[in-house]
Amino acid sequence: MKIEFAEYAIPKGGVVVAGVMEDKVLTPAATELDRRTGGAIARALKSGRFQGRASDRLDLVGPGDGAYERIVLMGLGKAKERDALKAQDLGGNIVAQLNAGGVAKATVLVDPMPEAPLPAAAAAARIAYGARLRAYRFDKYRTKEKEEQKPTLTELTIAVAGAKAAEDASRPLEQVADAVFFTRDLVSEPANIIYPETLADAARTLTEQGVEVEVLGVSEMKRLGMGALLGVGQGSAREPRLVVMQWQGAANRADAPLAFVGKGVTFDTGGISIKPAAGMEDMKWDMGGAGTVIGLMKALAGRKAKVNVVGVAGLVENMPSGTAQRPGDVVKSMSGQTIEVINTDAEGRLVLADALWYCQDRFKPKFMIDLATLTGAIIIALGHENAGLFANSDDLAERIAAAGRATGERCWRLPLAEPYDKALASDIADMKNVGDRAAGSITAAQFLQRFVNDVPWAHIDIAGMAWSKKDAPTVPKGATAFGVQLLNHLVQEYYEGK
Repeated sequence: MKIEFAEYAIPKGGVVVAGVMEDKVLTPAATELDRRTGGAIARALKSGRFQGRASDRLDLVGPGDGAYERIVLMGLGKAKERDALKAQDLGGNIVAQLNAGGVAKATVLVDPMPEAPLPAAAAAARIAYGARLRAYRFDKYRTKEKEEQKPTLTELTIAVAGAKAAEDASRPLEQVADAVFFTRDLVSEPANIIYPETLADAARTLTEQGVEVEVLGVSEMKRLGMGALLGVGQGSAREPRLVVMQWQGAANRADAPLAFVGKGVTFDTGGISIKPAAGMEDMKWDMGGAGTVIGLMKALAGRKAKVNVVGVAGLVENMPSGTAQRPGDVVKSMSGQTIEVINTDAEGRLVLADALWYCQDRFKPKFMIDLATLTGAIIIALGHENAGLFANSDDLAERIAAAGRATGERCWRLPLAEPYDKALASDIADMKNVGDRAAGSITAAQFLQRFVNDVPWAHIDIAGMAWSKKDAPTVPKGATAFGVQLLNHLVQEYYEGK
């Protein structure tokens, strides 16, 4: 879908989108359109339930003398609440509404809202961003899709006073959207297409944007002593990989980097502790954490972020076979700590144990944040509304939570405390990889904390957020790329150029 900006002018025909504020207060654009159509908008508002709330939408097909093919009214809610996130949602809702109506081309009229915290040009950029995010589709494997099932919208013009300012504000957002799409594509691909080797190849494409990419194979990881990560992948015909990505955008290339670490289990059967068959196809997205880290690196490089960043992704496939890791096996991690593997389906923490240790040991980062579809327990606790957040630094946790509120990728902090460690005590090794059923997400985070070596660190459990089974304003059903926007905002707001 093509999106462009134009100087504010109300078209004389075609499909036009205008806003109505709460309590049916018409914007200047809606007022003028009402005049041109002989009061068609006023009549429609009198007879319908449309109130101008942020969720309200109303289609007027061929209003007045028919000069306009369609006028689409979108509720704007209260002007003083019109922030960047609501503008993005508006853009997404506009795309959904136009596609539902079979519209190919439309003009969106963005009026100044003096009480709003967002100027019109900035609002227009955010509307375009939300529209772009909602227009995403993963349809490369569809061969028999009917025309009526395909989206119709091909061109969207956003008319606003100060179109050049809107276009300038939109440019870095386009880079973030491209990165979100990259992650959504990776997470959507089936496991016969995306496995450790091919996911590493996808990360290598970031070299075109100036990211330095290294890929470690089995022999290198053996020399480093990564027994925890390698143990997870030993049952698969697909060999593990460790991807290391560096973006050096700070004025001083020697500045300590920010570090992001992702779990990349490209398919998770559970191994010998095999999962039930029902729903196992979903486990193609168990690499969502790694996908987010790769996408984040693309976003930062794409908009030339002025900061040094490293991304590490541990990539494995967890399969049952004659060579697979068994419950009761003991592995030695890169840190030197030994782990009794009680459950081979608690594999993500084993991958992260070595990835986190490698990252802090080699790069000495300012902080580390890991992302992982780690536990089903976090879905029981928080559903699909918040990711689980754990941290050994209050400042880092508060900044992540604030970035989540700003981007709509919300995180809810849960506790870390020494008493939870008792559940990981092993009779024969330094620790077990699981506790009992109680506080499963917390004990998983406690396990990871043993491998960060006092570096400021946060763990984000995205098991409930990496994939959606329903549409949201800017996130179509499917892979969400949760975390790309969150962490891009975190970097931009608190660390870039500082």
